[in-house]
Amino acid sequence: MDIHLSDETTDGEAIEEFVESLNDSASKIENALNRLKNDPGHRDTIEALYASIHAIREDAAYYRIDLALKLLLPVDILLERARNDEISFDNVLPEALLLVFDQINLVAEGFFSGEMTANLGGLTGGLQRLASSTPPDIDRCARELIGLLSGGSPEFPESADAGGARIPAGRSLREKVDDLRFFHSLANQLESRSERFKGRTLRLLRLALKTNEINDNAIDPVQLEAAIYMHDVGMMFLPEKIWLKPEFMTPEERELLRTHPGYSEGILKRIDGWSEAARMIAQHHEMPDGQGYPNRLRAAEICDGAKVLAIVDAFESIMLKHSERGKTRSIMRAIAEINACNNQFAPEWIEAFNRVIRQTVEA
Repeated sequence: MDIHLSDETTDGEAIEEFVESLNDSASKIENALNRLKNDPGHRDTIEALYASIHAIREDAAYYRIDLALKLLLPVDILLERARNDEISFDNVLPEALLLVFDQINLVAEGFFSGEMTANLGGLTGGLQRLASSTPPDIDRCARELIGLLSGGSPEFPESADAGGARIPAGRSLREKVDDLRFFHSLANQLESRSERFKGRTLRLLRLALKTNEINDNAIDPVQLEAAIYMHDVGMMFLPEKIWLKPEFMTPEERELLRTHPGYSEGILKRIDGWSEAARMIAQHHEMPDGQGYPNRLRAAEICDGAKVLAIVDAFESIMLKHSERGKTRSIMRAIAEINACNNQFAPEWIEAFNRVIRQTVEA
């Protein structure tokens, strides 16, 4: 879909102020929705949530953030219906709205950074269906929206514990979403250690998910998302003087740095339902010719998620190296280097990745 920030040009300062306003309200909204999971009819909580949403809508109107207004309107309608006792916040509706607010944050931050990662087409359509649905259909529409926004199957089972497609085994829907939030928070902690890392996680996520989409989601998108968030978190178990070092490393430092995927893999292996994401992380430095690490696996032994993660991770590193050349030239240099390394990356995924980059350049 075509994306327009506003009918008139909104400057960067206004967008930044809107993002700050949104961040100020985020904890109040999240706390209110979490309370409504346990007490769906709590009148004071519903009123507080309504007031928070109303304040954000006023800010969006003031800063002329038209897209945010369009996204918030269905949420406003849902809350008005809850205030009038037409619908209840039981079941999965609060969980769906938590994900919606994550996406609204991504929209605002994406406009500010120039990196759009939110699924806008699915978000707007799913929100409109949810806001206009009858009470018997609220639960189904909320599940469809959660599935769409979290990368899972659009149709979730009626029971969140029924083991449906794309839901990690042994985890309920709520636990899965909470896990992803936790993984994302760890990735944000990593980013905060260096200005050079700012926005890195969302750039990797966009590239990986779009590459996967081109190959008909051959990789479980939820597991891939977890792997993107967590693959470098293990670096925080190592001395910062090594992994934040901008200049060349000594052989000893490089060898120590190579241990970081093991730490990230270990975290995920201890959380039920994320073994596939752990496998992607453990293997994302392996190479088809067997010259990678830690186990010198060959092409057939490396999972597809690891192959995609390896490509997008290397692309981001090369982009950082060439960042002084300007964005378009950096992209062309980076994609040229990726395609030249035919022994390092899986050829069956390079073509899909090339298509994503072409779309990015042409957009």
